[in-house]
Amino acid sequence: MKRLILCIVLAFSALVVQAQSSKLETLVQSALQNSPLIKDLNNQILSAQIDSVRLRAGFKPQVTASGLGLYAPVIRGYGYANAITNGQQLTGLLTVDKQFIGKNYLNAQILSILNQKDSLRNTIKLSEQELRKTIIAQYITAYGSQEQERYNREITLLLSSEEKVLLKLTRSNVYKQADYLAFLVTYQQAQLQLKQAQLQYKADYSTLKYLAGIRDTSLDSLDRPNLVPGFISDKSQSIFFRQFQLDSIRIRNQQQLVDYAYKPKLHIYMDGGYNSDLTADYYKNWGASAGFGVTVPIYDGGQRKLLHKKVQLEEETRQQYKNFFDRQYSQQIYQLTEQIKGYDSLLADIRNQFKYAESLIKVDAKLMQTGDLKIADLILAVNNYLSVRNLLTTNLVSQLQLINQLNYYNR
Repeated sequence: MKRLILCIVLAFSALVVQAQSSKLETLVQSALQNSPLIKDLNNQILSAQIDSVRLRAGFKPQVTASGLGLYAPVIRGYGYANAITNGQQLTGLLTVDKQFIGKNYLNAQILSILNQKDSLRNTIKLSEQELRKTIIAQYITAYGSQEQERYNREITLLLSSEEKVLLKLTRSNVYKQADYLAFLVTYQQAQLQLKQAQLQYKADYSTLKYLAGIRDTSLDSLDRPNLVPGFISDKSQSIFFRQFQLDSIRIRNQQQLVDYAYKPKLHIYMDGGYNSDLTADYYKNWGASAGFGVTVPIYDGGQRKLLHKKVQLEEETRQQYKNFFDRQYSQQIYQLTEQIKGYDSLLADIRNQFKYAESLIKVDAKLMQTGDLKIADLILAVNNYLSVRNLLTTNLVSQLQLINQLNYYNR
């Protein structure tokens, strides 16, 4: 029987955690689906795929059809030189042109496009991670506002019931009118704080839905985000370091493309059709021709070396950024981890203090009914309770924000 109860409790707990996670994850997924930036990056990947196909197609035989008609009249000896224009011309040709390049050159150009696609995919992951962090951060803020509103509502309800009791005791001359008025001021302040907390929660929740791209303006309750600090075993596999690796591949590929651009190039062509000056035997002017062209770079004024130097400077810059980010990354992870641990100790102390503040209010409420309590002491206890509640919420939100920031770097 005990095992059955334990299984039921564990299953219920799992469902609660899943519901909490699903609500936050639903908002995150909605933001990702509605993000125009991510859609733009995905379209750029598709565009790069098209460029890859176009590149291969560009080195296949290119077939074109062309036509030309010319008539240059000579009137009374005035007109273009007939030796140049032939007086008239009619041409209709079908041309096939093929450019030949080395296989390595083609592979280097394809690699450039593949690297571009990999960079775009990594940029998508970075954008998703940034958007996820933004949504979770706003969720935490809205959750903190909700908790603040809930605490203020609880204390307002408590003061409301105590106000009725105090009013009766004041009418019975157990307490003075001044005591009742002092308590009433505290009660009204609590009501104002509740209204302010409600407005803040509504604003934060609306901002959350706005960021997620949800047009619904209704208010729902938010569960505490189930955030656990995550750590990546090999930071070199992180999406942040992945970009430096992709940049290194891109720079090496640029060096290869510079060299391949100075390789000899060959293209051949063939054409066939009709080409005539429409003079005698014009009906026999059907024919064909073939040819080739070769380009061999010899001297460019030292541009090749300058291009290599320019690319090398880019590699040095990449390495400097990588080394700097490496140091900053490790330091950031360490600082965030230590801050989170510090909040664990602080929150434990605040929760312990909160128990005393809560117990004090309960004791004061009982003493007030018998007239053995100074109203000033009750007001002080209420203010201390609100202060500790606010301190607990503020520090809990701060810790959750730190965990969110830590998890942002660990992907």
